[in-house]
Amino acid sequence: MLIAPSFIGFAVFAVYPTLRGLYLSFTDFQVLTPPTWVGLDNYVKLADDEVFWSSLGVTVYFVLLSVTLSLAVSVVTAAVLHRLTSSTVVRGLIILPFLISAVVAATVWSWLLDTQLGIVNILIEALGGDGVQFLTSRGWAIPSIALINVWKQMGYTSIIIFAGLQTIPATVYEAGRIDGASELQMFRRLTLPLLRPILALVLVLNVIGAFQVFDIVQVTTKGGPANASNVLQMYIYSKAFGQFDFGYASAMSFALFAILIVITFLQMRLLRASESDTSA
Repeated sequence: MLIAPSFIGFAVFAVYPTLRGLYLSFTDFQVLTPPTWVGLDNYVKLADDEVFWSSLGVTVYFVLLSVTLSLAVSVVTAAVLHRLTSSTVVRGLIILPFLISAVVAATVWSWLLDTQLGIVNILIEALGGDGVQFLTSRGWAIPSIALINVWKQMGYTSIIIFAGLQTIPATVYEAGRIDGASELQMFRRLTLPLLRPILALVLVLNVIGAFQVFDIVQVTTKGGPANASNVLQMYIYSKAFGQFDFGYASAMSFALFAILIVITFLQMRLLRASESDTSA
């Protein structure tokens, strides 16, 4: 009886939509007409869809940039919070960007990175450089969106890693100091190996979140210029709500779901997510 409300909510808002989407992925569904069963036709069409593979490539590029930068920045930030400061104000400021709506954050950054009026380009030109088309050039669109995403997610991942750091006994570092290890050596040989389960968790969460990026792209570039930032979620959205091809959009969604399952499984296996050690 106590879990019934949560169970019913989960069934109605998660299980049923998932099963309904799986069914629609095997149909031709244009909203105004009843779904027509087409079997694997949508998945066969998917294999030959150049836009899908292009969008997947753009998404992978974004994921690599975003996850790599986010993990590196978050680990350093968490280590600084753990070793150098105990200020709750600083910790609160670190988590603040994560609490801001993604749409609001993307809107503000689109103003800051504007080619003509953005303060970032004004500062670059004041220092003698040339203005950069952060969100309107093919080369800069995805890196710029990745940096916005890193800024947005850094606080959340930093706090998770910071919590993991607090579980490491102080005696481990005391033993390292007695052996003459520097802070950098203790970070490499003690902190990182002992944080393996936490880092695996953060990596999996970041990869899944990065593959599902949509709102930042929708607000800043809308998939442009010339599909340079047309990530997979944008393509799925355009097929579903732009062309009302919900059957094909559902097939792409489940293809993405399968990709994420495989990537998550490989990450957990390769990183030995349930283990921590000091052998590194």
